[in-house]
Amino acid sequence: MRKVRKAVFPVAGLGTRFLPATKAIPKEMLTVVDKPVIQYVVDEAREAGIEHFIFVTGRNKTVIEDHFDVQVELYDTLAQRGKDDQLARLQRMQPAPGQTSFTRQQVPLGLGHAVWCARDLVGNEPFALLLPDMIMQSEVGCMKEMVELYEQTGSNIIAVQECAPEEAHKYGIVGRGEDRHSGFQITDMVEKPKPGTAPSNLFINGRYILQPEIFDILQHQEKGAGGEIQLTDAMLKLRKSQPFYGYHYTGRTFDCGSPEGFVEANVAFALWRPDMHAQVAHVIERMVADLKPVERRRSRR
Repeated sequence: MRKVRKAVFPVAGLGTRFLPATKAIPKEMLTVVDKPVIQYVVDEAREAGIEHFIFVTGRNKTVIEDHFDVQVELYDTLAQRGKDDQLARLQRMQPAPGQTSFTRQQVPLGLGHAVWCARDLVGNEPFALLLPDMIMQSEVGCMKEMVELYEQTGSNIIAVQECAPEEAHKYGIVGRGEDRHSGFQITDMVEKPKPGTAPSNLFINGRYILQPEIFDILQHQEKGAGGEIQLTDAMLKLRKSQPFYGYHYTGRTFDCGSPEGFVEANVAFALWRPDMHAQVAHVIERMVADLKPVERRRSRR
C-alpha cells in the first residue's frame, strides 16, 4: 500500500462573495482569529502526516506563496526583541525546504480541472485533496482519521457529514452501503440531487483521498454542470473500477467561502481557545443582550 504523502489545495478561486475585501487579498488569506484560513487547512494535512503541500493557484495569489516562505527580516526582528514564543510559533508552521509546490490554473474550469493541474506534481501515487474554503474543528483532524481509514482499505476515501434531509439538494450527496472498518462503502454520488431524490443526507464536506487514476479520467472529462469539469463526474467513473469508502466526520465544519460561515468560524475558534474563551463569551452575551431592546422596538413598528 502506497502512503499518502502529498496533498493538493485548490486556491485559484476569485472569492467574489467577499468583495471588496478580496480585491487585493486572496480569500484563503483572510484570517480566522489570528491565522489565515489556508493555514488551518495545511495544519490539518500536516497532522495527518502529509509531507508535500501542492497549491493550485491563480493570478493575485502570490501572497500565499509568500506566507509559506521564510521571512528572514521578521524572524531576525522577533529574535532580537526576545519574542521567542511568536518566533517559535511561526517556525512550527513553516514547511521545510522543498515541501511546498505551486502550479497555476490559468483558466477557471472548475474543481476537477484544478485537481488535474496538479497531476505532474502528484505523480503516480495516492493524494489528499483539501478544499480550503472548509475548515474543521475537532480534537482529532478529519484528514488524520481519513488516512487511518485509507490504511485499512487502500481505497479512495471521501469525508461526509449529515445535513437536514430537506437541504440535501444543496450539496454533493453519497449513498451509504455496508459499514467497513472505520467507515462505510459508498454506493452512489450525486451532485445537488433534485429535492426528494437524494440517496441519503450525507454530504461531501471537502476532504478526499484519491488514487492517481483520477487524473487520466479528468484529462478526458467533458464539461458538466456550470460548464465546468466536475470532480464528482470523474469520481463516478473511477468508482466503476475502484471502491470508494466514506468517513463520517462528526466534528464541526465551517464554510469560509461564505461571509456567514466565515463569521461563524471566527466566533467558534475564538471560543475554542482557552486564552480567549471567557472574554469572547462575555462580549457575545453583552451584544445579544443589547440587541434585544432593538428587536422589541422593531417588532412594535
